[in-house]
Amino acid sequence: MTKIKEKGSVLRSFALVFVIIAIVIVMSFASPVFMTSKNIVNIIRQISINGIIAVGMTFVILTGGIDLSVGSVVAITSVICGYLLEQGTYWLAACLAAIGISLIFGAFNGLMIAYVGFQPFIATLATVTMGSGIALAFSDGKPFVIKNESFLAIGQGYIGSVPIPIILLVLVVAVGLVILKTTTFGRYVFAIGGNKHAAKLSGVRTRRVELMVYVISAFCASVVGLILSARISSGQPTSGSGYELDAIAATAIGGTSMSGGVGSLVGTIFGFVILGLMTNSMNLLNINSFYQQIVKGILIILAVFLDMTSKRK
Repeated sequence: MTKIKEKGSVLRSFALVFVIIAIVIVMSFASPVFMTSKNIVNIIRQISINGIIAVGMTFVILTGGIDLSVGSVVAITSVICGYLLEQGTYWLAACLAAIGISLIFGAFNGLMIAYVGFQPFIATLATVTMGSGIALAFSDGKPFVIKNESFLAIGQGYIGSVPIPIILLVLVVAVGLVILKTTTFGRYVFAIGGNKHAAKLSGVRTRRVELMVYVISAFCASVVGLILSARISSGQPTSGSGYELDAIAATAIGGTSMSGGVGSLVGTIFGFVILGLMTNSMNLLNINSFYQQIVKGILIILAVFLDMTSKRK
């Protein structure tokens, strides 16, 4: 059974690579702007934002859960960091404080789901509603202007010729791969998604693992909140809206089963790269944003349908 799953995963990865290559080839002919250095940097920046959130979402979905609150965590991180920087707080201290507060929301999700027994959809839906309200109330619905150059470098700066956001994405993905592939915690994540009851009988502290995956998801969302704030030079209470949908789409397209237990971060990488390329391509082709949402919805349906079909086989 394991060999069959691995074979299916490899075939899916090849298919996703083929899709990426096809998009690049088609768009190279369809738009003269697509292969320019400016557009490539733009794609990379956008991919980094969705990609970091998708890494955290992969952990959650592998356990059979879902996290709808990542968008509100992005907003909370943004406004808290923006407020602290506006008050003259040292930029690193402001970042750490914003991340720390955001982790509380992840821990709250984990406690409600793992210890109280709430369904992940309901618990994180409540959190996204509260989180959005807190972000708006804290900022009074207004952005905090950020002028700290050291902080702005997080979203706008480079190390050599590589944008800092893509370096952060590589670091987050690398750590995620190490955790899932080489650690006991990573094996427990897959075990819980495969059969939570059996994992519990085997001695896995399922509640603790579930709590931690939601904290990881919140951490990834908070990193994106910092990148976004630095990129647009302000702490926006409405930033992050809809990001949970893109993260779920990237994870599903990458082959992670929505019922948990099956998937990989490598697949998620292909998933958010495809989404980033498609979004950029549709923008270059002047396709209405409303239709873009329809396309993303269709992609999610296709990804879930493929997952259901493979399970039946």
